[in-house]
Amino acid sequence: MDRLQAMEVFIRVVDTNSFTKAAETLNLPRPSVTNIIKNLEAYLKVRLLQRTTRRLNLTADGTAYYEKCVRVLAEIEEIENSFSTTGNAPRGKLRIETSGPICKMIIVPALDDFHSRYPEIELTIGISDRRVDMIEEGVDCAIRVGTLIDSNMIARRLSDFHFVTVATPGYIENFGLPRTLEAHDEHVAVKYISARTSRPMELRFQVDGKEIEVKIPSTITVNDAEAHLAVGLKGLGLFQIARVLALPYLDSGSLVEVLPQWKPAAMATSLVYPQNRHPSLPLRAFISWIIDLCADHPLLAG
Repeated sequence: MDRLQAMEVFIRVVDTNSFTKAAETLNLPRPSVTNIIKNLEAYLKVRLLQRTTRRLNLTADGTAYYEKCVRVLAEIEEIENSFSTTGNAPRGKLRIETSGPICKMIIVPALDDFHSRYPEIELTIGISDRRVDMIEEGVDCAIRVGTLIDSNMIARRLSDFHFVTVATPGYIENFGLPRTLEAHDEHVAVKYISARTSRPMELRFQVDGKEIEVKIPSTITVNDAEAHLAVGLKGLGLFQIARVLALPYLDSGSLVEVLPQWKPAAMATSLVYPQNRHPSLPLRAFISWIIDLCADHPLLAG
């Protein structure tokens, strides 16, 4: 029995809470994962997992073994990297999840710099506005905008994400330029569905240091940031969007900022990863790189 492989398989089964998902993320046949865990339990002479029809539960021995396996494999990875032919250069696979605007406007333009610094890191980037289950889907870290609700995650603050309230010149010609927050009956909005609450977000403004919500009838509601922008560019309503997405259209005149005296509240942008995982060298390298990138990025400035 390959004990290191058995440790890796056991950790992945626990993290995904599924033999099937562990097999998929490790590119192994489902029966192989089952046999590896059975052989591991036989070798250790203890039961590591309690299996029910709905989920897997760690036994007391399984919990202790899981914690030790995480530490051991992390230490082995560090040892192997320290003796790499390229010195201490991080190497290996790293999977991250982020939203389309952050990926396309912030990360992708700087990927040549990342690759030149860390040529042995194989980076996989998932783009989605939904909140993925990082443990079940085998994601190493995610970049999230807004309030964090995952208590089992470690978070590193990256920047503030700034928003603007905008409309097209055609919309303003048809509906007029909004001048007060009380004029909402005269206007319509294009709304965005929050990935955290799964509900349409009302327009929100900072007034005298407090955030207020202004309810405006909606014409169309979408759950994707780029679709939100595309619909807004059709002149179908007022909308609030990340400044990083709106800036090219504001510069070209395709969008006009409205109600500029009442800015939407900024949202914190954070990198998160599961607290029960020892951060690998590739993950630590990416965290350091993305913190530096966001700290100096002109598109993230207020």
